[in-house]
Amino acid sequence: MDCRERCGACCIAPSITSPIPGMPHGKPAGIPCVQLDDEYRCRLYGRPERPAFCASLRPLASMCGASSGEAMETLTALEVATRP
Repeated sequence: MDCRERCGACCIAPSITSPIPGMPHGKPAGIPCVQLDDEYRCRLYGRPERPAFCASLRPLASMCGASSGEAMETLTALEVATRP
């Protein structure tokens, strides 16, 4: 499965605790990553600066659902379920 055009849910819904260029303390859940461009694409995709968490995410039907909205709902629910 390929990423859905103009989705960006995986760059918005989850919290990221590792540093990201432009976000040295990571990012909170629900806040768009500063590396998310206007087309909802990661500016760091394929680059060594991309956090390991981000590189580990792979689009799956179970995570992405049938729409960007479903992806946000699923990833938000996973974020809530895995909070310490």
